[in-house]
Amino acid sequence: MNATSLSIIIAALFIGGAILFTLSNTPSGQSVPSANNVSIVNGKQIIEINAKGGYSPRVSVAKAGVPTVIRLITNGTFDCSSYVRIPSLGISKALPQTGSTDIDVGTAGAGTLQGMCGMGMYPFEVNFQD
Repeated sequence: MNATSLSIIIAALFIGGAILFTLSNTPSGQSVPSANNVSIVNGKQIIEINAKGGYSPRVSVAKAGVPTVIRLITNGTFDCSSYVRIPSLGISKALPQTGSTDIDVGTAGAGTLQGMCGMGMYPFEVNFQD
């Protein structure tokens, strides 16, 4: 085997390893923040989050200074994500096994709103930006 072939094989191994390392370090169930889960309807911002085996997306980006509702959507949810807590707002709420629940979080300034399941195992956050 010549030096060029050996160099190509080593480069391919490094690139493949880097890809596998990156994929394996993404926590399972975690979604990349998505602009698709935030909409504004009649002047009210609606953030849709799926609740089943955790919350998806785990991180949402929303606009600060807009009246906001978090809409939690369940579909056969029987785990602890069927009970949501947002401690900073004093919110604790049981969700239906299937359906949607709107939680009015008011008009937030810039910052991060954190929520979690009833056991504190599954977190989610909304990053409000100016």
